[in-house]
Amino acid sequence: MMRAEIDKMSKMRRAGVLLHPTALPQGVLDENVELFLNWMAQAGLSVWQMLPLGAPHSDHSPYQAYSAYALNPALLPENLSTVTVDEDNLLTFIQNESAWLDDYALFVTLSESYDNRPWSEWPIPYRYRHKDALESFSTENKDRLHGLKRQQYLLFQRWQEIKEIAHQQGIILFGDLPIAVSYDSADVWAQPGLFKLDEQLRPTVVAGVPPDYFSETGQRWGNPHYNWDKMESNRFAWWRARMAGALRQFDLVRIDHFRGLQALWEIPATAETAVEGRWVKTPGRQLLEALRDDFPDMPFVAEDLGVINAEVEALRDDFGLPGLSVLQFGFSGDSDNPHSISNQIENSVVYTGTHDNNTTCGWFNALDPELQHQVLQQLPQDAGSMPWPLIEAALQSPAQTAIIPMQDWLALDGEHRTNTPGTTENNWVWKFSWDQVSAQLTEKIRDRLERNQRTNSKGSI
Repeated sequence: MMRAEIDKMSKMRRAGVLLHPTALPQGVLDENVELFLNWMAQAGLSVWQMLPLGAPHSDHSPYQAYSAYALNPALLPENLSTVTVDEDNLLTFIQNESAWLDDYALFVTLSESYDNRPWSEWPIPYRYRHKDALESFSTENKDRLHGLKRQQYLLFQRWQEIKEIAHQQGIILFGDLPIAVSYDSADVWAQPGLFKLDEQLRPTVVAGVPPDYFSETGQRWGNPHYNWDKMESNRFAWWRARMAGALRQFDLVRIDHFRGLQALWEIPATAETAVEGRWVKTPGRQLLEALRDDFPDMPFVAEDLGVINAEVEALRDDFGLPGLSVLQFGFSGDSDNPHSISNQIENSVVYTGTHDNNTTCGWFNALDPELQHQVLQQLPQDAGSMPWPLIEAALQSPAQTAIIPMQDWLALDGEHRTNTPGTTENNWVWKFSWDQVSAQLTEKIRDRLERNQRTNSKGSI
């Protein structure tokens, strides 16, 4: 699918599904990907949205990865890990991706050598990247380094194959770019000057969000903050390269925590919670101008949830970026609530809920009966039992794109939610199974999409 075709699709009413690849039946990029894309096309769905594809830390959060570029090795099917590769193609990949791949392979190998401790606890020659030490280590571990690069080659090859199959089915891939990178990552280790670190290379401030709907004490993510002066000095070369990498994987990219491009919540590194943080302005406008030079069609979506002010809205609107609305947030009764059904707009992406929300059934079941009645009164009638009234409201919305989490298409309860913000247990582990997906459900989805002019024209039953 050419960029012009993708741009044309972006102007059409469409619907999709939010499902991270780790939530596929086997949690890997095996034949279930093709089955899933076939199912999407049959159901009339044309957008597959997912979370960041990087290798996560032990908490499994895709927003805390060891590299801003590398794909998660856990996604590689076992049968692909041993295939014979074209050595010339592999060498070309290694050369083309050397700007991040060399550091990634070194980082992983060093981490393995030191019991997976953070790089800030490695011996000084490696922590501070002494050239002789790294060259000697690379020579001693050349087989492991080569193996890691080969692994990334296989993952990238498989992903490009998936992207091509999706395009053949009339489906675009909608990815996610985290606003921040993990401190314990190849990115920070390789270029510490781009981050606010002290002389011992430890963060002076860390990222997060203030108290909100999800947490009374806010969220202390722990990611280091950017040294924006340094980044701006070469017109955001680091960000532009990172976005170029994302757009090789995806057709459309969600900029996570978009409000951070106007101001980020800086928390003292010594603070235990996010309460002690403060807003610090960032040069997001200049960054977006640089990205627009590289990507004139601006294939981005602004994740504008949280504490949003007029400046954030102006930044989003001045660049023509779609924002998000989440219907679960739309029943506060406030007339200016951007998530309410009556305030939906065309240039936006509407959700029943996101990966951080409860499933729609779980959310609705947790409401008291009076509030349940008030919610139902505002939703389309005769849509069936939950989650279908909320799904129907999303499909009827003027928003160009409607995204429904897989759990909601399957009408699953709160036991199946993806993530509970502010917690570390039982997150990012849910998977669906094909016995949950009936032919009747596929037909039902397609019928709903057709009635709301959101059908993937290439799909058929």
